[in-house]
Amino acid sequence: MIPSVSTRFHYGWLIVLTGALVLFACFGLARYAYTMLVPGMQAGLGLQYDRMGLIGTSNFVGYLISVLLAPLALRRCTPRCAVAFALLLISLALIAMSASTNFWQAALCYTLAGFGGGFANIPLMLVVNYWVHRAERGRALGLVLAGNGAGIVLAGQLIPFLHHRFGADGWRASWLVLGLICLAVTAVAALLLRNSPAEVGCEPMGRPERCEPDQFVSAEPERGGMILLLLGLVYLAFGATFMIYGTFIVTTLVREYGLTEAVAGRYWSWVGLCSLFSGVLFGTLSDRIGRRGGLALVLVVQTLAYLLVGLRLSGLWLLLSIVLYGLALFAIPTIMTAAIADYLGLARAATAFATVTLFFAAGQVAGPGLAGLLARSTGSFSSAYLLASLLTLGACGSAIALPQTPQGRTVRRNTPG
Repeated sequence: MIPSVSTRFHYGWLIVLTGALVLFACFGLARYAYTMLVPGMQAGLGLQYDRMGLIGTSNFVGYLISVLLAPLALRRCTPRCAVAFALLLISLALIAMSASTNFWQAALCYTLAGFGGGFANIPLMLVVNYWVHRAERGRALGLVLAGNGAGIVLAGQLIPFLHHRFGADGWRASWLVLGLICLAVTAVAALLLRNSPAEVGCEPMGRPERCEPDQFVSAEPERGGMILLLLGLVYLAFGATFMIYGTFIVTTLVREYGLTEAVAGRYWSWVGLCSLFSGVLFGTLSDRIGRRGGLALVLVVQTLAYLLVGLRLSGLWLLLSIVLYGLALFAIPTIMTAAIADYLGLARAATAFATVTLFFAAGQVAGPGLAGLLARSTGSFSSAYLLASLLTLGACGSAIALPQTPQGRTVRRNTPG
C-alpha cells in the first residue's frame, strides 16, 4: 500500500536534508570557501590577482564541461550514482589541492572540483523536482539550497582557525579538512539519496494537484525558445556577478578596508547565515507572486549589494551590502529550478535545466577572471563590483520580459477530485 501524503514522516524530508548536505559540500565548501582562501593561497603560491581569479574561473570551466556532459551521463546512470561519483571526485580534488605547489596544479584540481559540482547539482535538482509536488517546490528547493549557506558559515569560522593554527600552511590544512568533510558527505549521500518516491513506495511531498497532461509537456511551446533564452540571460548575469563578489569580497575587506582575516571571516559567516533564509524566503515568495516577479525582486536586491561595495561605502553601508548579498545569494537558483519546470514542463526539465546552466556556467567562467584583470589594472575591485551591478540591473529587464507564470503552475493547490 502506498503511504498517504499525510504520513507523519515522509522520506522526502530525508531527500531534502540530504540534498542540503550535498550542496553544503559541493558548493558551500568546495566553491564558496575559496574566497576565504584567496589571501593565503596568493601568498603561499606567490600569485597575482589575475592568476587567483583564473583559478576561480577554472572551477567554473569544470562546471561548464560537466553541464554539457550531465544529460548524456544521466541516460546511462541514475541520479543517485551521479551524485555519489561527483562528491567523491570533489573530495579527492580538494585533498589534492592541499598539496598543490603552483598555479597549474591548483587550477587543475579546482577544475576537477568544478566538474564534480555540476555532476552533483543537475541530478540533485531533478530528484528534488520529482520528490516534491509543484505547489511546494519553491520552498523545498530553498531548503535544499540552504546547505550552501551552512557551508559558508562553517568556512568563515573554520578557515581562520586553521590559518591561526598552521600559519602559512593554513590554506593547505583548510583544503585537506574540507576534502575530508566532503568525503564523509559522499558516504551519507550514497546511503540516503533515492531517485524517486517509487523506490520507497510513497508519493511526492506536498499537497497534490489535479493531474493534468500539461504537466508533462511544454507549457507554452510557441514561446518556449524565448522563455528559455530569457531565463538563460538571467542566469548568465547571476553567474557572472555573484562569484565576482563571492570570490573577492574577503580579499577586498582585508586589502581595501583594512580588516583582519578573522573579522573578514566573520563577515563571510554573516553572508552564510543570511543565505540560510535566501532560498526559502524568495522560493516561497515566488510560489505566491510568480517566478517572474520573484526573479526581478532578487536581481534588484543583488544590484544594491554590488553597488554599495562598488562605491566603497563603509560602516553600516558595508554591512548592508553583506546582508543583502547573503539574503539573495541562493534565491536565483531556487526560483530558476522551479521556473523551468513551471514554464516548460517536467518532460523538458532535464534538457532545459542543462541549457540554462550553460549560461550560468559561462557567466561564472567570465566573472572571476574579468574581476581579477580589472583589479590588477586599477588596483581595486570597485570597478568589478560596479560592473556587476550593471549586469544584474540589465538581467532584471530580462526577468520582467518573461510571461507571467502559466495559470496554476505556482499558486494552484487543487486536490484530486
